[in-house]
Amino acid sequence: MILRKVSQIRPLVIRFWLPVSRGCHTVAPQLDLTYLCDPQNIGEISKNITNRKGIGNIERVHVLKKQLQELDPNDKLYNATKSEFETEVLRIPNRTHPQVAGYGDSPKTVEIVGTKPPDSSHLDFQEICKKLRLLRTDQIGNFCGSKSYYFLGELAELEHALVRYVTSKLLFNKFELVSVPDILPRGTIEGCGMNTKGARTQVYALDSTLHGPDWCLSGTSEMALAGYLSNKTLNSDILPLKLAAVSRCYRAETSNLLEERGIYRVHEFTKVEMFVVTQPQNSEQALEDILKLEMDIFESLGLHFQVLDMPPHELGAQAYRKYDIEAWMPGRGLYGEISSCSNCLDYQARRLGIRTHDGFVHTLNGTACAVPRLLIALVEMGQRKNGTVGLPEVLWPYMGGKQLIGKQKSVPDLRLIKTKKV
Repeated sequence: MILRKVSQIRPLVIRFWLPVSRGCHTVAPQLDLTYLCDPQNIGEISKNITNRKGIGNIERVHVLKKQLQELDPNDKLYNATKSEFETEVLRIPNRTHPQVAGYGDSPKTVEIVGTKPPDSSHLDFQEICKKLRLLRTDQIGNFCGSKSYYFLGELAELEHALVRYVTSKLLFNKFELVSVPDILPRGTIEGCGMNTKGARTQVYALDSTLHGPDWCLSGTSEMALAGYLSNKTLNSDILPLKLAAVSRCYRAETSNLLEERGIYRVHEFTKVEMFVVTQPQNSEQALEDILKLEMDIFESLGLHFQVLDMPPHELGAQAYRKYDIEAWMPGRGLYGEISSCSNCLDYQARRLGIRTHDGFVHTLNGTACAVPRLLIALVEMGQRKNGTVGLPEVLWPYMGGKQLIGKQKSVPDLRLIKTKKV
């Protein structure tokens, strides 16, 4: 009988001094204060913050640290100063890979895969789906809100086929599948590097009156997987720990850009995510392994895509290095992001208390399948002159043997009907 790695994880209560949330999430981070509070590192950290165009004020951190050292713990200013120090030090972003730090504002193209179709008159995803009755995005705001969608008929089948195909690839590559919750503690999401408050947050928070102040909708299953491992000490012999999950992802972000129309940027969608935990010395190779697996999946689907090594200002707070994969979408006439993968070093592990007996681990994540954008690329690349959409051969077994998608005769053509007031 094989004992799976995920079943070997056992909790270990560790006392940390720096709380990340006083609500339902009790894990407190143990940041690298030796590095952050060393005056010799102020210039390096400040430059990193500037290059990443993020928030964080390392000078303020050092001012507050000095004030704490000078204050008596019984002083009425001590707790307020300590609280501000804790807040400010948590805002400092992760370090940046030295090679990436020199990219400026532009990504570096690492590789281009597949053949770009010849220039001709291609319809975009919305037009194709309208002709084939595969999708509904208009006149649905009254019952599901804006930036939503309904996949119909064989397009809904294709969504499930993609998820099952990609999941089978991950299982073959020794990932363990985990079913995760979509409602998470605020502290878990913040521990992963996402801001949950303010006007510009991408995170949906549940009504604090009904549910309390500390519950949010997950933006990616990476957060739930990281939360599952929080406050645990792992045995080194189970690393690398490779987890995967299929979940709904909720994003409050919006866009009015023409190239992000339709289902390109929506408020909720299905995604297959990878989450990997490694020893620190192995994380850079683990990132390359995740990238190679993503590339293998998209190449097997017949896509033309480019791999980009992203510049500092695209890394968010948590990533040390991040690759984006952009697929060619001929109907739109542009490359659109369909996947990314990141090495977060110990940024998340320190905030969530994930470690081995030797120290904090490194965490990585990667998108194996973000359904809406992958569908855009597949449908636009697969369109034929007769109006049908050809499917990649690897998906035929998951589509019940279907090799193409045609007009959905069983799906009614919906039209608005004007009614007279009585």
